[in-house]
Amino acid sequence: MPEPLRPPKADRRPTTTTRHGETLTDEYAWLRDRDDPAVLAYLAAENAYAEGVLADGKELAGQLYQEMLRRIKETDLSVPVRRGGHWYYSRTVEGQQYPIHCRRRGTMSTEPEEVLLDLNRLAEGKGYLALGDFAVSDDGNLLAYALDDVGYRQYTLFVKDLRTGADLGVRVKRVTSTAWSRDGETLFYVVEDEETKRPHQLWRRRLDHPDPIRVFEEADEAFSLAVARTRSRDWLLLSASSHTTSDTRVLSADTPAAEWRLLLPREADIEYDVDHHGANFIIRINDTGRNFRLVQAPVHDVRRDSLVELLPHRSAVMLEGLDCFADCLVLSEREGGVTQLAVRDVRTGSQHRIAFPEPTFEAYLHANPEWDVSSIRMGYQSLVTPASVYDYDLASRDRTLLKQQEIVGGYDPARFVAERLEARAADGTLVPVSVVRRADVAVDGKAPCLVHGYGAYGYPYPVAFSSARLSLLERGVVIAIAHVRGGGELGKAWHDGGRMARKENSFGDFLAACDAMVSTGHCAADRIAIEGGSAGGLLMGAVVNRAPTRFAAVLSQVPFVDVLNTMCDPTLPLTVGEYEEWGNPGQAEEYAWMRAYCPYTNLAATPYPTMLVRTSLHDSQVMYWEPAKYVARIRSLRTDDAPLLLATNLEAGHGGASGRYDHLREIAVDYAFLLAALRVEPVRLQS
Repeated sequence: MPEPLRPPKADRRPTTTTRHGETLTDEYAWLRDRDDPAVLAYLAAENAYAEGVLADGKELAGQLYQEMLRRIKETDLSVPVRRGGHWYYSRTVEGQQYPIHCRRRGTMSTEPEEVLLDLNRLAEGKGYLALGDFAVSDDGNLLAYALDDVGYRQYTLFVKDLRTGADLGVRVKRVTSTAWSRDGETLFYVVEDEETKRPHQLWRRRLDHPDPIRVFEEADEAFSLAVARTRSRDWLLLSASSHTTSDTRVLSADTPAAEWRLLLPREADIEYDVDHHGANFIIRINDTGRNFRLVQAPVHDVRRDSLVELLPHRSAVMLEGLDCFADCLVLSEREGGVTQLAVRDVRTGSQHRIAFPEPTFEAYLHANPEWDVSSIRMGYQSLVTPASVYDYDLASRDRTLLKQQEIVGGYDPARFVAERLEARAADGTLVPVSVVRRADVAVDGKAPCLVHGYGAYGYPYPVAFSSARLSLLERGVVIAIAHVRGGGELGKAWHDGGRMARKENSFGDFLAACDAMVSTGHCAADRIAIEGGSAGGLLMGAVVNRAPTRFAAVLSQVPFVDVLNTMCDPTLPLTVGEYEEWGNPGQAEEYAWMRAYCPYTNLAATPYPTMLVRTSLHDSQVMYWEPAKYVARIRSLRTDDAPLLLATNLEAGHGGASGRYDHLREIAVDYAFLLAALRVEPVRLQS
């Protein structure tokens, strides 16, 4: 009989901190030191233990991977996008991890292909590769692009001459956004601070001059910079934004050496963003209401007094985005938690929404680089409809399907049902819950269920299609998404209702959503697994602390679980800027908010559910030590022996594996874990 598996036991090296009169002991703070050989040894031991616990499910994980792979058209082509005299597209090749970025001049059918970037070649010898910015000069001759080959989301800028294929020798580290001047001789780029990763400096570089010039630096640590170009190609935009406030500077694309001009000065809690149309800047601004209104002002006279309202603030409709074209404005809106696209004629002011057939879906503008167009390109998908790309004719209002994600082997959406439920939170608030299941799975209170959640930064959780998810649905697992407060599903008020002092609402909403899944008969009370990543991992940790015996399994991806210690360290990436989301722990009252729910701080001697916690060594958003400390501390406190696993990707960052096949393998392992814990497959998790 084999020896029973023994979980790793992290050393206890107590350190104490005193804040606002409270002294806390952290026995695992030493795991922050990645240069300590004991840290890597501990992570390796945890990986080996996780592999051993999951050994019985290895065959199932392999089967799931093959299922997912068989659904994918491995050799495929994206919908080509016209920009200037070229059609741009990417393609994938069977057996290769990464896309190849290409273009053809004039027509797709007769002209030879130019390979702009083959990411597979660039990834040779590397365990990770991610493409950041990808910007072609107006004349089509130069390509500025940025690569991260570690996973730390730290991109290096390169410039390639597309006429000759020559690398022009540009190497700029920590670049986060780029934009060309109209003549293609000057490149603007934003770089981030080495320590905090805050994008804080704008630089200008003429390619015929070796020395770049620093144009602007944002001193306020709560603000980050981004540079962009308007679709009209006439203006460069430099936005500075925190989580609650923003401003924009502009520069004519024809005069790159001129001074940037501030439009509306910064005001606390006022956000705005800018696009350009003819003689006016079109501005989305939340000065009269949290959900934004639409205004315009002459390009050379932008003042609060010169703003002309085009669309008023609406309490029930969130104006999420704005895109200008020669003959229309396209507004990205959200009402009742559902995305909408509205088209506004710039000549008449008339406006209409594009109709979509399903009750819940994601609709969004796709790649639209051209200014003067007769049709716009849009994307559409839902929990049951694969990702689709359409051209929408602005005159006839007809749509043409250009491509729908192909599910190899066939897929019938009629076999599945998507629904929208409402859960009632403790304070009476109705929380939307999106649900998808196989149509023949009875609503009889017996089904297994996986509930996803996020609930932070005002980001709506997308109701998107996943071909990998079919492996769960086909086995009778019901999938739900809890659209909890803190997200943006119901506008800015929904975000406000789940941040700062109101963060506890996110956790109550999620538990209410799980209750609703049971009370409506969609699942069994003892067969609920939950999943969340990053800030959604905080959600997982908080609800588990509140209801430690409630869930059959927890899948926690790169979880932000050491909230208190991280937010008390302003040298860490993102921390200061996040004060507007979580609070500033330097203030006693705001410290108390986080102290009350911080998953790591509030762990206790209690049973904990079966858990798989994933992290990555090079994660710059949630440092690897947060989940590592979290698992070590649960082990030291728990009163049961349910499987508790920590899996660390030693070659990746916040998003996990970068290659498409490696990413699928990670999903397959996750699903095998869930199917075993939910008693769907006869697989035993060792303990």
